[in-house]
Amino acid sequence: MTPLTSRYADDCQIYVGSRRAAERIKTSVQRYIEDHLRLKVNEDKSAVDRPWKRSFLGFTVSPRRGNRIKVADKALVKLKQRVRELSRRTRGHHLSYVIADLRKYLLGWKAYFGVAEVQSPLRDIDKWIRRKLRCYIWKQWGRSGYRKLRRLGVDRWTAWNTAKSAHGPWRLSKSPALYRALPNRYFKGLGLPSLAA
Repeated sequence: MTPLTSRYADDCQIYVGSRRAAERIKTSVQRYIEDHLRLKVNEDKSAVDRPWKRSFLGFTVSPRRGNRIKVADKALVKLKQRVRELSRRTRGHHLSYVIADLRKYLLGWKAYFGVAEVQSPLRDIDKWIRRKLRCYIWKQWGRSGYRKLRRLGVDRWTAWNTAKSAHGPWRLSKSPALYRALPNRYFKGLGLPSLAA
């Protein structure tokens, strides 16, 4: 008795020089897969398109930067969602625990996406993460915000205006006072990794 075999084809992309060639190759490959390998091609996921309009395993290419590899937008959205979960203020954890969780996740993410050649979106994410953490810290400080700012070297006038501001924590996380009190090197010293090379 012949053993049963199971075949499974994962995603793949084929790059050619023109749309006409792409249509021809797509038809040919699809016919081969279905007729010879007896596998079903997912029509919803199959397409002929520009490389920068498609993503593959979390990556795409940037046409404005010489077709260099970049992280796809969908992967960046997923990253930001996870960072939000790990740094949400309602967790009530000490900052060191939050950064330890972020470090574990970000290092794993970077190990996979580290081959990306376009770094500007990653630098933007790095800035956004530090801002999230400044917001987290400011919320935890609560009424002691003025004293904490003064202790961290912020002048009296700036610290007072920040502490008494009617703006919310997210708006204040971008204020000069919090940038001065909690510079980038502060988070680096706590073990927060950078995604940009």
